[in-house]
Amino acid sequence: MSTDSIYVTPEHELLRDQVAKFIAREVEPHAAAWEEAGCVPRDVLRRMGDAGLFGLMYESQYGGAESDALTNLVFAEALSQSTFAGFIITVLVHTDMASPHLHHAGNAAQKDKYLSRVIKGELITAVGITEPGAGSDVAGIRTTAKRDGDEWVLNGTKMFITNGVHANLYFVAAKTGSGKRDMSMFIVEKGTPGFSVGRALKKTGWLSSDTAELVLDNVRIPAANLLGEEGKGFYSVMKNFQTERIALAAMAVGHCQRALQLTLDYVRQRQAFGGVLWEQQTIRQRLSMLDAKTRAARQFMYHCAWRVTQGHDIVQDVSMLKALTGELVNEVVQTCQQFHGGMGYIRETAIERLWRDARVLAIGGGATEVMLEEVAKRY
Repeated sequence: MSTDSIYVTPEHELLRDQVAKFIAREVEPHAAAWEEAGCVPRDVLRRMGDAGLFGLMYESQYGGAESDALTNLVFAEALSQSTFAGFIITVLVHTDMASPHLHHAGNAAQKDKYLSRVIKGELITAVGITEPGAGSDVAGIRTTAKRDGDEWVLNGTKMFITNGVHANLYFVAAKTGSGKRDMSMFIVEKGTPGFSVGRALKKTGWLSSDTAELVLDNVRIPAANLLGEEGKGFYSVMKNFQTERIALAAMAVGHCQRALQLTLDYVRQRQAFGGVLWEQQTIRQRLSMLDAKTRAARQFMYHCAWRVTQGHDIVQDVSMLKALTGELVNEVVQTCQQFHGGMGYIRETAIERLWRDARVLAIGGGATEVMLEEVAKRY
């Protein structure tokens, strides 16, 4: 299946090849064991950092490549050719969902202290926004931060935090005033007194991704750990959602591509009803239509990333993209699983793993219904 995009350059192809080789060498032979262990080994992430893959859009003075959003998308899509989504999301949370808060809002002292180590993979990051009573409704968070002299005191609980168990550095949203959107972002280091993992969460998919409930019980951090302007955290979160949602779209499109290729390979050799399954017209036509939808979604995804490079307001487009790809990946993967028959329901097969892992892409990072409301209110 050809999936070339007009936005992809020879330099992008080199990056894609680098990521593919890393996955083939470092991930695919070992990731089944990571699924059992429930996390990705930190030394693997450190090797990704050493390879220059953790700072594509960050400043060169800290070891970044100062690339653009298209390059970052190529990386996310290439990463998503792995069939182990727990590994993929572990990386993408670090590169596209957590550390961008430091990149966008951090001051010079904060970047000097942390950013080069984040880019090297010495510090793995997580972002603490979601709470038991506040998921897509970011303004509904109840964690508080109160100023006490030269410190901030944080109290609250965060839920569904990817990298939550094993991260070293957390960017935490907390209310700093009485207004609905009056919140700020804070840097919290692992090991800070009062900051703990309440429990590791068991999930249906993304099994090699560690996910946690986090508890903040009178956590005292220096005033210097305020990230960005006080009271402006809501807008920082909203801004970063666009990067996050493009990355999740890339993950969805990557799953579609792999599921289709796995299924094409399978139905071309699977014998049934006196011949191979590929001879069944309905199978050929449904796979062809799903491939067409995937290619169309992919071009829209690249167009969104290109619009970022041009400085456009992309909230409506990215909300459309997130809703579209989150639903599409579930349609594609479920159909592909169906065409695998009983083998599609056997644990440890790639298509069964993709089926489990795809479901959350219509929920995480903004549920489909929330995304469509973001689209509708901008007409």
